Amino acid sequence: MTSVQEFEKTLDQSDKSVASFEDRSPLRRIQHFLHSTPAAIPAIVLVVSIIVFGVLKGERFFTAGTLTLILQQIAVVGILGAAQTLVILTAGIDLSIGVIMVLSAVVMGNCAVTYGMPAPLAVLAGFVTGTACGLLNGFLVSRMKLPPFIVTLGTWNIVMAANFIYSANATIRRADIETAAPLLGFFGISLKLGSAVLTLGVIMMVLVVVALWYALNHTAWGRHVYAVGDDPEAAELSGIRVKKVLLGVYGLAGAIAALAAWVSIGRNGSISPSWAVTDYNLQAITAAVIGGISLFGGRGSILGTLFGALIVGVVSMGLNMLGADPQWKVLLTGVLIISAVGIDQWIRKVAG
Repeated sequence: MTSVQEFEKTLDQSDKSVASFEDRSPLRRIQHFLHSTPAAIPAIVLVVSIIVFGVLKGERFFTAGTLTLILQQIAVVGILGAAQTLVILTAGIDLSIGVIMVLSAVVMGNCAVTYGMPAPLAVLAGFVTGTACGLLNGFLVSRMKLPPFIVTLGTWNIVMAANFIYSANATIRRADIETAAPLLGFFGISLKLGSAVLTLGVIMMVLVVVALWYALNHTAWGRHVYAVGDDPEAAELSGIRVKKVLLGVYGLAGAIAALAAWVSIGRNGSISPSWAVTDYNLQAITAAVIGGISLFGGRGSILGTLFGALIVGVVSMGLNMLGADPQWKVLLTGVLIISAVGIDQWIRKVAG
């Protein structure tokens, strides 16, 4: 048997432990937790906001009526935020989502009231309009390879102009809707649960978020959406049909915007083309960003978007009850947006 050489004896006495580069510091653990649970931060901020305003206003803020009123106020923005989230997850943006909603509502109203179409067909016409606008965005982004920001900025102007030209800027009154097509106000129906009052629009918002959460987290389509947003070239190489995914996401966002239009009719009672000047686009983006959806794509939870919309609703209601200047809401919203983006950058270092 060959004798053990001198260098082998030296190796036997050496340290055999493997170098470890894992950072076990508490800060690093928090960073990893937030990276794996993107809805955690908006959930924490929401709870803190409720506690702060609850302490400042006491039982008046914690009443079921106040809390359910907040839900009613964010129903439309919550649904639009869900649509915006799908687009942002693919590393895109849809600046036209708000005006698509308004045009869909105007089409529903005119088809039912002005043209005398059956209400179900009028609603269907609104959904076709919203989906078609979304597919146009998707085609220009996926097939023509145009930047989403530029595409949707252009379609925002086109759809807004089409809205005012088609409607002649005429408002459809509540009385006309209730007479000709009460179905259009379906989502304005209220349900009383003790002292709490929930509308069908609020319930629909929750159902949309839950359905999209399941689709994004438990289906192949959802994994494809995240993969396209994270790295479209790698997704293409792995066999994902990136163009088809993008087209489908923008088309679905348009359809959800049409659903938001139906909910908004129930919420407002009437239909006004002037809704187009309301900053629904920015409100939807704000809800998504505050909710932890990364503007770089591929990261975030749609539950966070719901929490983001609720945060804005709670802050707005709380400041109103305190009698504060409305500009404080604008200021705090800006702080929340910048903070959310900064935290997202910090969390993304884990993946980097």
